[in-house]
Amino acid sequence: MEDISKENSSKKKIASQGNPVSDFNIDLEEMQKAGVNFGHRTSTTHPKMKPYIAGVKNTIHIINLEKTAEKLGEALKFIQSMAREKKTVLLVGTKVQTRELVKETAKELGLPFVSGRWLGGTITNFSIVLKRLEYFKDLERKRGAGELDKYTKKERIGFDKELKNLENKFGGIKDLTKIPDAVIVLDMRGDYLAAKEAKSKGIPVVAICDTNIDPSSIDYPIPANDDAASSVKYILDKIKEAIKNAK
Repeated sequence: MEDISKENSSKKKIASQGNPVSDFNIDLEEMQKAGVNFGHRTSTTHPKMKPYIAGVKNTIHIINLEKTAEKLGEALKFIQSMAREKKTVLLVGTKVQTRELVKETAKELGLPFVSGRWLGGTITNFSIVLKRLEYFKDLERKRGAGELDKYTKKERIGFDKELKNLENKFGGIKDLTKIPDAVIVLDMRGDYLAAKEAKSKGIPVVAICDTNIDPSSIDYPIPANDDAASSVKYILDKIKEAIKNAK
């Protein structure tokens, strides 16, 4: 009886030895509480997302969390392997409600990130971006060393404005010295260009795919709600755990 009660406990984890879902403690109830399972209206659903849909509630498609758990486990396994090999993983999430989560997670893990607008050519024209990054860092160094003090007040104000603008554009990637080895995209609708540039360079892409997204071009699609901060946080927390355990 005790064994049966354990099997029927509220902590419903998908368990099997060597299974990424159990390895990363992916819990269906926790995902449901975070709203991971809420998709978009049925009228906006992409046909290729149908295998990941469990049903409909009030004209909203409900994502099959067992499928999400499976795909999330695969993605986490890949991300963890990148971390173990000390590869560079770029985190991209520019949606207003998740920007701070992206910054906090990336800074905690030491990952490069983009939380503002994605600048076209960040990956495909990285040599040009690199020159801007070098200029940005050199200007920061000069200000820190007091080398800008010799300029007039008006000129110093101009430098401060320029540095603020550069920080907004490149702050999260200023330590990049080469194109990333993998890219994580949290909003495929808003940041499709980041995924497109990565794919054009043969860089693997991990992405949250809501029900209005085509998952077929993504190497590691994660069927999940990309609008709710709680849903994105759940996935980012799992990514954080995977990377920390790898290190």
